[in-house]
Amino acid sequence: MEVTQFEELRKTVESEFEVEDGFMEYGIPTFYVKLRKDSKQAFLRLFKHLDATNFVPILRRKEEKVVLQVVGRPPVRPSRKIINIALLFATIGTVFISGYYISQNFVSAVIFAAAIMAVLGSHEMGHKLFAGRHDVEATYPYFIPGIPPIGTFGAIIQQKSLPPNRDALFDVGFAGPVVGFLVSVVITIIAFGLAIRVPEAPPGAGAWPFPNPLLIEGLFVFVITFFPLSGSGNVILLPPTAVALLFAGWVGMLNTMLNLAPVGQFDGGHIARGLVGKRAHRIISYLGIVLLAIIWYPMALIAIFFSLRQHPGPLDDVSQPTTPRKLAALALIAIFIVSIVPIYPLLT
Repeated sequence: MEVTQFEELRKTVESEFEVEDGFMEYGIPTFYVKLRKDSKQAFLRLFKHLDATNFVPILRRKEEKVVLQVVGRPPVRPSRKIINIALLFATIGTVFISGYYISQNFVSAVIFAAAIMAVLGSHEMGHKLFAGRHDVEATYPYFIPGIPPIGTFGAIIQQKSLPPNRDALFDVGFAGPVVGFLVSVVITIIAFGLAIRVPEAPPGAGAWPFPNPLLIEGLFVFVITFFPLSGSGNVILLPPTAVALLFAGWVGMLNTMLNLAPVGQFDGGHIARGLVGKRAHRIISYLGIVLLAIIWYPMALIAIFFSLRQHPGPLDDVSQPTTPRKLAALALIAIFIVSIVPIYPLLT
């Protein structure tokens, strides 16, 4: 880097921060800066200003110093949307096949496919919308086709740039599980609302085969208490369409639980990293793996894989998350608890 370019970058940094010292470290413009009350906003302004020059600021603590480095923006490979579209239609197909495999009913299969895609799509678009809100470049969702009984292994989006600060990292991680969770709740309520009362169970009617999270049990009591169900009798029967919706809601809550595990680069890991520093996040990730090993051990193996790579954190890893976000984390813990689907009853 030429001296004139370094000096221009120094002036830009000095427009937002008090610079104690500036030098080149391994070819990277590096500045020791002093924090002030509006340092979070100052960093965001600097981030936007440097974006126009194809540079990115990184703010970290190093021992007793606050270090701001300015690096060149890495090239971003353009996404091929045709892949997103192809995977979307492939997943719709495999989910429909799974719905038909379970119900042997065309209408129920369509309803199941629509509900599952609504849960997964809302989850990923929650990430996508909040990524855009915080100037984080992200792809559209990549849906992953699967096999019965669910027909999909979920969906992911790829972040192509780091969040500017901990607030942004928290929001992007928070948005997906919360939106997907709310859609799952609505689908479950609709499913129970379609239930009918009958004098006795018809021949061949079976009990719900899956262990329920606390929320599904609570929503069942809520609906049968406050919603007038059709028919009469003491036995509550779910027609095939309601069963399809209930299974989709159940899958949505399972997806919420797994994503909120505070591990590595899971959604819960992003949330935890936004709330705490690098070292604490590492410890929380280990605890999250132990938690998954207790309640859903196959995911613990996947969690270990996702924890091998250190979380990069946000660009500004010095400023703290806001108090409302810290309080929102308590709500996420509650959502995680009421969404827990233990695996062991499924094995019996």
